[in-house]
Amino acid sequence: MTAPYILVLYYSRSGSTNEMARQIARGVEQAGLEARLRTVPPISAECEAVSPDIPDEGALYAILDDLKNCAGLALGSPTRFGNMAAPLKYFIDGTSNLWLTGALVGKPAGVFTSTASLHGGQETTLLSMMLPLLHHGMLITGLPYSESALLDTRGGGTPYGASHHAGADGKSGLDEHEMALCRALGMRLAKTAQKLGN
Repeated sequence: MTAPYILVLYYSRSGSTNEMARQIARGVEQAGLEARLRTVPPISAECEAVSPDIPDEGALYAILDDLKNCAGLALGSPTRFGNMAAPLKYFIDGTSNLWLTGALVGKPAGVFTSTASLHGGQETTLLSMMLPLLHHGMLITGLPYSESALLDTRGGGTPYGASHHAGADGKSGLDEHEMALCRALGMRLAKTAQKLGN
């Protein structure tokens, strides 16, 4: 049996969501659990595979066993018209067998997102990622206002989960408050998983 870990599962196109995932992983590790970073491949309208089976760099592609065996989950996506990006939704749509067996019931989960515009759908994207997790019976873990960065942020950050305002060109890095909120989400997930004995 492997040691408990928090799966940090995300899709990133410009790198902002990837950086958020790394900050969340730091928070998980600060709380004493392993963080397992995984991503999903892009999807294409073409019928033939356009991505390698193993990414050339960065996190490995997730498989269902990564999700099945995790003690908790951080799920992240850039915003696409107020929703999670299609590649992540495609992966989540393939988790029916985990739903049928109740593999994720009672495990903590949190969500995170990055948007190009300040009012570009951060909260609706976070909510769109929560819906399938609730169907799986996961316990949603947000960010309480006891996290001081949530009160001080001028960019991303909501009680629903960590968020980031990347700017129209996607090049604006995470500010100190956004990084702190990502780490706080990771710590909360890890501590909740430990308390639940997952």
